[in-house]
Parts: sequence; structure tokens; C-alpha cells
Amino acid sequence: MRNKINEAHESVGSIEAPEADPTEVKRKVVIPGEVIVTGEDYLPGEGTRRKGEDVVASRFGLAEIAGRSIKVISLFGTFIPRRNNVIIGRVRDITFYGWSIDMDSASSGFLPLDESPRFINKDEMDQFLAIGDVIAAKIWSVKAKGIDLTLNGKGLGKLEGGFVFRVIPSRVPRIIGREGSMVGLIKEKTGCNITVGQNGWVWIKGPTTDAEIRARKAVEFVADKVFVDGLTDKMEEWFTTN
Repeated sequence: MRNKINEAHESVGSIEAPEADPTEVKRKVVIPGEVIVTGEDYLPGEGTRRKGEDVVASRFGLAEIAGRSIKVISLFGTFIPRRNNVIIGRVRDITFYGWSIDMDSASSGFLPLDESPRFINKDEMDQFLAIGDVIAAKIWSVKAKGIDLTLNGKGLGKLEGGFVFRVIPSRVPRIIGREGSMVGLIKEKTGCNITVGQNGWVWIKGPTTDAEIRARKAVEFVADKVFVDGLTDKMEEWFTTN
């Protein structure tokens, strides 16, 4: 881990606080206790805390400064389910009241029958979602006994065709990019439909097998280069040679 931290620091370099442009985003790799910025004007967010006038990292990860907001994105952590997260999962069982969903979480996911976007007869549930089907769903409740899901929302539902693979869940924010910029670039360059779940499952469906493979390699390139600054430019360069 120490070697990875040192390499990341060397590749990213130091970060300066934003000045004129409040929409500008700057990033660097930090370790717990490291000062990210100094000044009362900055607002500590997830993965950070205030120590006097400093905002310091409370975990190892990628510090992101966007205007006044400071947060640290974990690079090696597991998926922590939160309300409104979009996840990708696979149907593993059908009950009288809904579907049990495998979503690579310590807690099981459950899609209630009344959270489907249309009326479904209880005797025909497997015609809507069968065991083995892959879905994109949203978390609407996290409880001690499990996670409740819904299909009510844009882009949610059964994912037909294509394929699914996994990445480290904590690297999903970089794969998606600010306001969807990174995954949008990959979609544009490959012509593929791509859904990225916060649980680290990625679904890709393209016009050809070659396009799908290219899109997967692009996603994996981003997931492998989360330490690197200027990743969008490097992704553009990657597409010119791949």
C-alpha cells in the first residue's frame, strides 16, 4: 500500500486551492491526516474533517476540490449501499412478494412486486423478471435486514443483451466522471449503451462485439488510472490509438 501511495503522489503531484473558477475541479491522492487545503472558506465533505483552519483527509483516496467543496473518494473500499444509489444486480430468486437480487453487497437486495413500473400478475412474475436476469435498479430504502429496490425511474429495468463485468466499487465516481462526462465520452466514442452501478457492476451493449470490447477496455483503463490527473485528456488520447 505504501508503494502505491508514493507512486500516486509522484504521478499526481501537488494540488493548489482553486481561485477564480468555482466550477474547476482539482484532484490529488492523499493519505489520512494529510492537509488538503487551508482556510475557513472551504467546506469539508465526505472523507474529510476540519482541523483548525485546515481541511484534512480522514482516509486514503483521491481528494477532489470543486469550488469550496472538498471530499476524498476512497479508491479501495467496498460498496456501501445508500438511498438513491443506482445498482446493477442479478435476479437470484422469486418469492410471492417480489424478487431477490444479487448485488454484490453484504446485505441482500429485494425488489418488491409493487415497485415494478407496471402491474404484474403474481402468477406471471417470471415472465417479467426470471432468475438470472440482469436489472438496473435504484435503492429506496436501506434497512438492517436488507436493501429495498425500485424500478421506478429513468433508465431502470431489465438490461437485455450485452454483458456485465465488475470494477472496484469505489472507483465508480471516476468512471462516471463529473456530471457523467467520462462515461459519456466512452459512449460517444464506442456507440455503446453503458450503465454503471454504484456497486461496481458495469453493463455494456453495443452495435458490435468489437465495440463492446473496446468500451470495456476503456472503462477498465479509467478504473486503472484513477490516480492520474487530467484523465479525460488521457482517455481522449487512448481512443486515438485503440
